[in-house]
Order: sequence, then structure tokens, then C-alpha cells
Amino acid sequence: MMRAVDFNADLGESFGLWERGADAALMEVISSANVACGFHAGDPSTIRTSVERAVARGVAVGAHPGFPDLLGFGRRALQVSEPVLRDYVIYQVGAVRQFAALAGVELHHVKPHGALYMMALEDLAYARAIAEATARIDERLLMYTLGGSALWDAASQAGLRPVSEFFADRPTRASGEVVMFQWWEEFEATPEAVAERARAAMVDGTVKTLEGVPLTVEADTVCVHSDTPRADELGRAVHRALESAGLTIRPHPQS
Repeated sequence: MMRAVDFNADLGESFGLWERGADAALMEVISSANVACGFHAGDPSTIRTSVERAVARGVAVGAHPGFPDLLGFGRRALQVSEPVLRDYVIYQVGAVRQFAALAGVELHHVKPHGALYMMALEDLAYARAIAEATARIDERLLMYTLGGSALWDAASQAGLRPVSEFFADRPTRASGEVVMFQWWEEFEATPEAVAERARAAMVDGTVKTLEGVPLTVEADTVCVHSDTPRADELGRAVHRALESAGLTIRPHPQS
């Protein structure tokens, strides 16, 4: 039996008249979409359009909550209390969940965005707030994060099922750190390089780090960002590489 893997992308990050990301092209090749919820990017109409596109393509719909930081695209670390962060997550996930319901599907997963994602990898309070807020909405929701992180543990403790993620278009250090910001200074995200990283991680369980040494990787979903340059080409290349390796691309079941 062929192994199934999920292929996700952060989408819906346009805002009003400003368009951002290769959403349409990526929607053709991914199996799950992380839809921006309006805090770091996105707006009501963009959320609706993104959800409807995903449903039309049979792509699972997830919520992509972030900090309320339109100017910084959610990439600036904000200091907030646990109760406030829970409210942020419930507000954002609730918005995407309702648009999904109107489109006739259930919300599939939650994946934090940007600085919130990175902070929740190590900060137990942030991780706990995200996980508890998500569980209050629906314990069947999957939580996308890095395996072994604080958010992974918090999700498990809250009764959620965490899904380990690999970033094909972001480099990794030998320490295991993902270079999420200013990554272009150290890594050229060509279709060939990104596709090989995805194949190696999902098939061989290793990835070549910036230091040139292999690092063991355990992941069940691979991500390409819609705003990475040439994201349309990257998405197609990753899709081809995974299928050529004998993998089936589909979203993870919730149960």
C-alpha cells in the first residue's frame, strides 16, 4: 500500500485590492489549505473565496491564525496574555470555520502563522493558549506544527491530534531550527531544490541542512508558502516529486 502524505500551503493572504500569493496555482496541487483569518492578512471576501476554491478542488480547509499585525504581515513577535491569545485564536478560527460551514464542509485543521507559529514552538504559554482555544472549538481539529515542539505537546494535552510539518521552501539548520524569516539570504528556493527537499524529507526521512549535514526529519505534511517567489512552480515540482516517489497526496483524516 502506498504511503499517504499531506501537502499544505498558506493561502488567502491578499487584502482588499492588494493581491498576494500564487493561490490559484497551488490550489491545483495541494491537499490542504491554511486560510488566513484576517489578522495578519486576508479579509472576509478573501476568506470566502479561498474556502470556496478549496472546496471546489476537494482541498481540506484549515484556519491560519496569526497576530493582529497587518503592517508586519504577522511576522513581528507580540507579547499578549494567554486569555487574550485564546480570544485571538477563537475569533479567527471561528471566522474561517463559519465560511467553511456555509460552503458545506467542516474545518479540518489549525496552523498558526508567522511569529505566532515560531513562538509557540518554544513558549509553553503561547502553545497552551492556541491548543486550548482550538480544542474548545472542536477537538477533532488537527494541529499542524513541528514534531516535538511545545505546541505539539500542548495540542496532545488538549485532546487534539498534532500533525508534524516540514517546510520544503525554508532552509533548516543542523540544530533543527527552521529559518522562517530572511531565509532568502541563505537559501535559493528553486523548484529543483525545494522538490528534492520535499522528496528527501517525506521518503528518506532526512534533509540536507545549511551546514551540509543530513538531519533526521519526521513529518506527515509538507508545506510550500504561496508568497515564496515562483510558488506556482515550486508547488508543481513538489507535487511531481512526491507522486513520482510513489506517495499518495491527500489530507489526513481527522479520526
